[in-house]
Amino acid sequence: MSELFGTLSDGTRVHRWTLERAGVRVRVLTYGGIVQSAEVPDRAGRAIDVTLGFPALEGYTAHPEPYLGALVGRYANRIGGARFPLDGVTYTLEPNNGPNSLHGGDGGFDKRVWDAEPVEHGVRLSRVSPDGEEGFPGRLELSATYTLDERGALVIAYEAVTDAPTVVNLTNHTYWNLGGSGSALGHELRLDASRLTRVDGDLIPTGELDAVEGTRFDFREPRKTGAGYDHNYVLDKGLTATPVEVAELYDPASGRVLTVATTEPGLQLYTADHLGDPFAPNDGIALETQHFPDSPNRPEFPSTRLAPGEVFRSETVYGFSVRP
Repeated sequence: MSELFGTLSDGTRVHRWTLERAGVRVRVLTYGGIVQSAEVPDRAGRAIDVTLGFPALEGYTAHPEPYLGALVGRYANRIGGARFPLDGVTYTLEPNNGPNSLHGGDGGFDKRVWDAEPVEHGVRLSRVSPDGEEGFPGRLELSATYTLDERGALVIAYEAVTDAPTVVNLTNHTYWNLGGSGSALGHELRLDASRLTRVDGDLIPTGELDAVEGTRFDFREPRKTGAGYDHNYVLDKGLTATPVEVAELYDPASGRVLTVATTEPGLQLYTADHLGDPFAPNDGIALETQHFPDSPNRPEFPSTRLAPGEVFRSETVYGFSVRP
């Protein structure tokens, strides 16, 4: 089911799609592919929204930087120096994070209006990113399909093809708060990652991988997150053809549990320390499944190169349940 959600200043209409199944209700916007809300029950059966979002379109256009719920690309996370080599050519991007490129630039996928069509138990969003958009090469045809499975899990499946070599790294930037409000720092996290990418002061990977054992980054056993995380974890399972569960977030107060399964080799844990009005720092936790930051400049990292004739595919599943 879709409805008009608002109109941009240039007259473009934005629609909201509502997905309902197995006691879960998710709302998705054609603006930015945004997950506006996800209503799931607690241990007493009371359903509330467990994501951070705005009630009106104007909230998203006035506060774009947190990327609330957005589909992020053409390259999620950071590219150091806002440039990268590809097949002997260096491509220069517009820096929007100090000297670096973040989440595809100021005109990234999170600020585009996508075409939408219904699919069984969901909606398929699609668009064409033209050659040169935000500095990236190649005409990219892509889609993101949002569905609810028989358990009420939210499945996001991405596909893309290109007419020239390019780089692609897509993610969803939802902030989760399983209590529905207040700080999310009381949540307990399990993350199946023994290593993370070491970064410099601008959060650009140095190329080295650090073991989490004996550090505050070790979530291999469930524990409260605390603040101060904006790091890419190297998932133990690596890149896979089908989604594998890699993370679990639990709110003891409500009993809600969020699981994350993905095909991706990395996951960015961000505890939202920089969130501002109308939110507060640490009001949500982002678990961004992805390839590694700055991979185009790091040939030792899993490749994000996409060539003509290839199909980019990525899938992430957000599962919901409760504990007594």
